[in-house]
Amino acid sequence: MSGTRQSQGAQALRIGTRASALALWQARHVESLIRALPGSPPVELVPITTTGDMRADVPLWAVRGRAFFTKEIDRALLEGRIDIAVHSLKDLPTAMEPGLALAAVLTREDARDALISRAGATLSQLPRGARIGTSSLRRRAFLARARSDLTLLELRGNVPTRLERLDQDGYDAIVLAAAGLKRLGLDHRITQHLSPEEFPPAVSQGAIGVCTRADDKRSSEWLQPLDDFPTRLATTAERALLERIEGGCQVPLGALATATSTGIHLHAAVCALDGSQLLRASGDAEPTEAGAAALGSRLAEELIAKGAGRLIAAERAVQGRAEAP
Repeated sequence: MSGTRQSQGAQALRIGTRASALALWQARHVESLIRALPGSPPVELVPITTTGDMRADVPLWAVRGRAFFTKEIDRALLEGRIDIAVHSLKDLPTAMEPGLALAAVLTREDARDALISRAGATLSQLPRGARIGTSSLRRRAFLARARSDLTLLELRGNVPTRLERLDQDGYDAIVLAAAGLKRLGLDHRITQHLSPEEFPPAVSQGAIGVCTRADDKRSSEWLQPLDDFPTRLATTAERALLERIEGGCQVPLGALATATSTGIHLHAAVCALDGSQLLRASGDAEPTEAGAAALGSRLAEELIAKGAGRLIAAERAVQGRAEAP
């Protein structure tokens, strides 16, 4: 460890995070990784309330704007009130705030979606009309594709709250990210891991992103050893895909990139909200950040050529009706 890093050790690194159980787990995980480095500085957590936390009464797809779970934290970072921002990478907009940098992408946890059912039934075993809770347009679309007979209901709240509502509020099943359940020690609740081929996860699901100010060399130096290159490559491809296809709104898009022995493979799909149409694209690239980004953009263009724009326009119309007074 360099003498410079040792001499800076007394100045605390302030980590901004949401206050949910999962967000705090992620922030504490980053804290533990930093503390394990030789000569590491003190670390303190700074909980910050975000728009997504305050608007738990409505579906996020019906709320105008973006960056619901990151904006306030990133603002604190830009203003110097914190030194590091820890995010679920799937929540981080593809167009980051000017002046910020994605300094580290941690090793990815299980990227799949998970079904948790009250009676232990798998997706195919659920009865007709079963009530399924999810707050995600993507999950609703792919559930409708797999089982058009299901009743899809909104479900907001943190992971423990959603599990409580499953147990108490009459849902037959809910869908959550497997990664969050595992990190909170709740993976014993999982009834079924949903196939990423049939239920492609959200872009960057299962990955943790750690941001700093672009000119903050000290914080970046401490975070560099935490960066996992295969995960960065995979999420670079997925985020490039989303950036090109998103068009400024949430879309029923799923994607998963994985490292291979010779490069990186990306599979993506866009699904109509009612499950009636499904567009797929897949491809491979060399294992470089530039190659990953180009792969994501190329598959986005392929999906757009196949008609993804029409499906996104239909989704926008749904959002517009929800937002209308």
